[in-house]
This record gives sequence, structure tokens and C-alpha cells, in this order.
Amino acid sequence: MYDELIESGDLPLSRKSVLPGTGFFLPDELEEDLEEQQAAAALEGAEVAVVADPDADGLACVALLREAYDDVRNVPEPEDSGAGDDGAEPVADATDDIDEAAPPVAAGEDDDPLEEPEPTPHGVALIPASPHDVEDALARVAEYGDEGIDLFVCDLAPDKYEYVESELDAALETADRVSWYDHHQWGDDVAAAVREAGVDLVIGDSDEECSADVVYRSLEYEFDSMYEELAAVTRDHDLWLREDPRSDDLADYAYWTDPAEYVEVVRGYGADLPAWAEDYITERRVEKEALIDRAVGRAAYREIGGYTVGVTYGRCSQNEVAEAMREQGADASVIVKPAGSASIRGTDEFDRCHEVAGKVNGGGHPKAAGCKPDIYDDMLDYANHWTTRGAVTKQVILDAFREVVDEADEDGESGSDEDEN
Repeated sequence: MYDELIESGDLPLSRKSVLPGTGFFLPDELEEDLEEQQAAAALEGAEVAVVADPDADGLACVALLREAYDDVRNVPEPEDSGAGDDGAEPVADATDDIDEAAPPVAAGEDDDPLEEPEPTPHGVALIPASPHDVEDALARVAEYGDEGIDLFVCDLAPDKYEYVESELDAALETADRVSWYDHHQWGDDVAAAVREAGVDLVIGDSDEECSADVVYRSLEYEFDSMYEELAAVTRDHDLWLREDPRSDDLADYAYWTDPAEYVEVVRGYGADLPAWAEDYITERRVEKEALIDRAVGRAAYREIGGYTVGVTYGRCSQNEVAEAMREQGADASVIVKPAGSASIRGTDEFDRCHEVAGKVNGGGHPKAAGCKPDIYDDMLDYANHWTTRGAVTKQVILDAFREVVDEADEDGESGSDEDEN
């Protein structure tokens, strides 16, 4: 296949909006090999491993842990950073909240996906992972981590214990300490099994805390006030409070830059990003806003059991698109992505997003969840997905909405009958 067929950096917006990024087309074997190499390089000589979701929340956890372990700071200067590089692509569909249950982020969806990893000087190693491949990250810590390493898992929640059971057991054999800090919705049985395996699991209230909050209060370390502020601003975006304008900057910068760079920048500057990073964000937002406008323009609205559900398709920033649909009357929103995943966002009127996602291979929070329906058997299914703007995926998720609403209505009726008796 010619490279120019899968490189999307120079595509016009009309096409970029409906097609996945370059990394989607990389073979799984290549992605796995790259991740193996990167993990081995990062873990060489490391005293601590942090398996974290590489969004602003997960990376803030890494920053806190590096500070608590007095790890070396390596704050980049403008000329050392990726900010301002021409043609760089983000590592997912566009400002995804990677705390959602999305497909694994393809390694190397930037300018040079085959670039060899460089050894890290950090004693606290970052091993990025998505909710769907946390078991692979745990296995790499078990294989490449030094005996007696401390292991932290942050901002990730397995849907079922059996998904991570054997890999977690192997990691526990290697590590002296395993701590898991998160704020997602956990099943009681999953949480109990993780704790029984020997893990120090702390789960924050998903309506009140982000994972950085959980790490901040759980570590026995006296942090500088800068880190308390970093956790607070991260929470503002992660819980979609949107009371602090800096939180959108953190989320966008975490998405658009290399995870390792983001960690070191916030260690150096906290929640107040340097001017050169702000300039980079401003430049990237021109395209981001254009992609948002296209997705909002495609939105349609469906009435399901008394709720208005907005549904659209596109490579876009799902939170802003969901907010626009909410302003147009949606009680809940579905944003289907070209890669096959979807973001589900709720409101005070509808807070069962995680239940909807749970019916279509996903999970998350009551008002913010994600999924990737298991409906793609071959590339012809994906071709149909792109040309129909996600028609099958939309229908599957809307059907899941109907199931959840119907079940809630039945529970309500059952509750009324019991009260009458």
C-alpha cells in the first residue's frame, strides 16, 4: 500500500473528518513490537513503573509519582519539544478522553511510527496503556521490570478480573509493591478480586475526584501546592466541570504532545503552561474547531423513552461536540469515530452512559463513557463504516440506549409495585 493512502496529515478537512488516522492502518504486530521495545527501554534500571492512561489525568498521576519518588526532572525547552512540528498527527481521533473504554491507541501515529525508542533516564518509568490493553502493559512490567520494582496502575479500570488476572499475577511476582489508583466505575466483584490478589486498590468517587486526586491523597508525601492545583485543574476537565479555562489547555496539550513531554512540562510549570506550549495549542485548535463544526453539522436527534439522544460521526473532540448537542436539546450524546469506537456523554437528565456502553463492549462513568461495538469482521465492514458515516455503529448504540431506558422503566415499575405491597 502506498504511504500517501494512509497518511492523513495533508488530507483536506472534508476527508480527514471521516477517516481514521495513520496509526489505525498499522498492523497489530508492528504496534506490539514497538510497544515491547518502548517498554523494555523505559523499564531498564527503573525503580518504579507506572501503567497509566496517557490522557491529562493519567499523566498527572505520573507527574505526582515522579515527584514523590524524587525522580530527575527533564523539562523540555521549546526547541527540544514537539510543539510546533509541522505535519504531526495526534495519537487518536482528536482530543479523545482516553479514560473512556476506547480501542488501544496505536503506537507511533505521528510523523515517524518506526522510530527506535531511546533509553529513558527516569527512575519512574511510564508505560502508557488504554483500558483495553492494560493486561499487556502489566505483562511487560512483569517481563522487563527489575525484581522488586514498585508498580502503580493509574486511571484504568478492567471490565472483568479475568481480563487481567494472569498478567497481574505475573506482575505481583516481579514487584514488591502494586498499587492501583483510579476513579472509574468498578464492579464490586472486580475490585474485590484485585484486592484479594494483593493489590492496594483505591477507587475515588467518579463524581467528585479524578485519578490525580486519588494519587495526591493516597501517597504519603508532602506535595508542593503546585501539584494540588494541577490535580484540581485536571479534575475540572476530567469531570467536565469546565470552571477553569486552563483545564482544556491541559487536556489538549496532553493529547497533542508526547506523553513523556507532557509529564515533564507539568512538573516544571504546573497547570500554567508556558507561552510556547500555549502558542502550539492555539495553532492546533484551528483545525480542532473545524473538525468539531463538521461533526456538529452532521448531528441528528432521536427520542428514546422520553430522552433526546444526539448522535453524530467524525474525527473530532467529543466533549465539545457533546456540549454543542446538549445546547441543542440533547439529554445524551453519541459521537461515533472513524476508528470504530464511540464516546457517550450524558447530562443531569441522563446519567446511565456507563450502562449503555456496557452493552456494546465498553464502560466508563455515569455521564461519560466509551465503547467499540464488536461488529467489525473485516475491512469491508470498516469501508461501510466510513462511507455510511457510522450507520451500523450508531444503530447498535441507540438500541443499547433503548435497552437501558426500558430496563430502568421496568425497575421503576417493580419498585412501585413493591412500595404498594
